[in-house]
Amino acid sequence: MNYHLLALRLGAACLVLGLLSACSSSPRAPTAEPSTAGSPGPRPLRDGPPDHYMDVSQIPDAVPTPHMGPYKATPYTVFGQHYTPMQDGRNYRETGLASWYGTKFHGQLTANGEDYDLYGMTAAHKTLPLPTYVRVTNLENNRSIIVRVNDRGPFYSDRIIDLSYAGAKKLGFAERGTAMVRVEGIDPVVWQQQNNPGYLVRNNPPQEVVQPRPAGQGLYLQVGAFSSDVAAEQLRLRLQNVVNTSVFVSPVQQNAQTLHRVRLGPLASHDEAQRVIESLRSANLGNATLVTSN
Repeated sequence: MNYHLLALRLGAACLVLGLLSACSSSPRAPTAEPSTAGSPGPRPLRDGPPDHYMDVSQIPDAVPTPHMGPYKATPYTVFGQHYTPMQDGRNYRETGLASWYGTKFHGQLTANGEDYDLYGMTAAHKTLPLPTYVRVTNLENNRSIIVRVNDRGPFYSDRIIDLSYAGAKKLGFAERGTAMVRVEGIDPVVWQQQNNPGYLVRNNPPQEVVQPRPAGQGLYLQVGAFSSDVAAEQLRLRLQNVVNTSVFVSPVQQNAQTLHRVRLGPLASHDEAQRVIESLRSANLGNATLVTSN
């Protein structure tokens, strides 16, 4: 969401018809505003819940998925306040007030360049890298959800996170406007390993034991292995934009299934291989594994 739109988030948790008491002070007087690109139509003058009922209990939590490519974590300034986002949100943990935003921002662009959906399981945070997955727990009723942080805010003084309307509804505080919550960062790789039995095989094959090789033969790195050739090709293209060596897909039959391995090389030495491994990890392109052949 553009930052001039984020400024309007000051009153995002203040609801109409008796819900304004959720805020400690009144938001600025609303003015009519045209819709922006991606908006379904003119925005409401005030933020609030949708005017029709939907059972949000049927909306699934966000699924933590490893992010390919750079995160959005550049410093920025709002209302004269400078924010420096953290580079890694996996170990983030904080307790504080949560609020939410709804109809006024539905269809508007988030800071991550996606359309905001008040029924999506998303959230806004001032300093987490975008995107980041977090578990949010309402400390008053112990309800817990997983959301994808794809926006900036809230910039109202005492809030630490702004949830979508659906997220607040599932946690049981949409009608009140705010709640005391605990926010915990999630490592998508660890989450997948714990919740997706086949994940290790497809994306993080066991490390092969590599003996030192004669000079000139070269070394290779495996960055991923997929049952889908399309997924393998997408990763190959991303890697090719980052490294200065050949990146290729090497198919292999495994248990009557074709596994499309994404590999790069040859590399001249173990030191070079280690440097490439670290650069890929820093670029959030996965954990490469040293292998014995191409």
